[in-house]
Amino acid sequence: MSLTSLQIVNPVADLAIVPFRQKLGAPLTKQTITVLQINLGRRCNLACAHCHVEAGPKRTEELSESVNKQLIELIQRFPQIQTVDLTGGAPEMNYGFKPLVEAARATGKEVIVRSNLTIYFVGGFGDIPEYCAQHHLRIVASLPCYLEDSVDKMRGNGVFDASIRALQWLNRLGYGQDPRLALDLVYNPQLPTTEKFTLPPEQSELEQAYKRHLHEKFGVAFNNLFTITNIPIGRTKQYLQRRDLHQPYLCFLETNYNPSTVEHVMCRDQLSIDYLGNIYDCDFNQMEHLPAKDRNGETLTVAKLLEACSLDVIHEIRTAPFCYGCTAGCGSSCSGTLT
Repeated sequence: MSLTSLQIVNPVADLAIVPFRQKLGAPLTKQTITVLQINLGRRCNLACAHCHVEAGPKRTEELSESVNKQLIELIQRFPQIQTVDLTGGAPEMNYGFKPLVEAARATGKEVIVRSNLTIYFVGGFGDIPEYCAQHHLRIVASLPCYLEDSVDKMRGNGVFDASIRALQWLNRLGYGQDPRLALDLVYNPQLPTTEKFTLPPEQSELEQAYKRHLHEKFGVAFNNLFTITNIPIGRTKQYLQRRDLHQPYLCFLETNYNPSTVEHVMCRDQLSIDYLGNIYDCDFNQMEHLPAKDRNGETLTVAKLLEACSLDVIHEIRTAPFCYGCTAGCGSSCSGTLT
């Protein structure tokens, strides 16, 4: 891609990482919960190189019927929930997708589906685009570059072509044009091969480059581009460790820590829920097995929230070195940059 990424001089590779909480100088605390992000499972038709969930075609973990019922009750009981954010794996492939969508929409909540787009061409899922349009779901789709070679290197051969065909399909249904049918794309930087690390390019500038290229080459329209920093967990962490880049990359992220991002980090008003019904502060903590805890230090589940009749039982957010990924440069979240 022609745009220049934000590139900063790297720290010494063996520099010790300051604990994130120490960097903050105070505990990172929850605000009122308004977002439920639900990971429906690890089943996916792709096995992307940068996937922090480590999802793929051979994974079988997914939501159970009992947890799905609890989640529907949670959605119905708490009007403070404004957004239900469905992720995976490919959320459309995993048990509970449509019941959760319909429960959330029936109570007037926004529903986000984090789609890989190619799922539309897998047998049994060809109804998904029309279903999303019918229920006015917001689609947030991964397209880590607007060039074919780069996308296929990260996500597999043929993924770019399938993604373009899926975007054209969504456009025909009104996505990216009808204000009720929002279509957003997600950019991730290429994984580094040396210690010449970069942060994502400036989001609004890159969005315009995406829009020009996709419209001119393919007639594709979309609403927003979200630039997301590669967080060193899951397959990204494994990739970095194999190349002895994990510690240097963490040092790079810490060096570029921006305190003005902290107020806006996504974990503050969000609960992340796994397919077993366990509660986390964010999706990254979920993948690193750092469960959220209440004021008594007890781990939480959906069942416990229902028993407590409250979503707001967490005071302090659990942090780790990878939190520097969300707070480096302009910041990073599931909705793009923070500042």
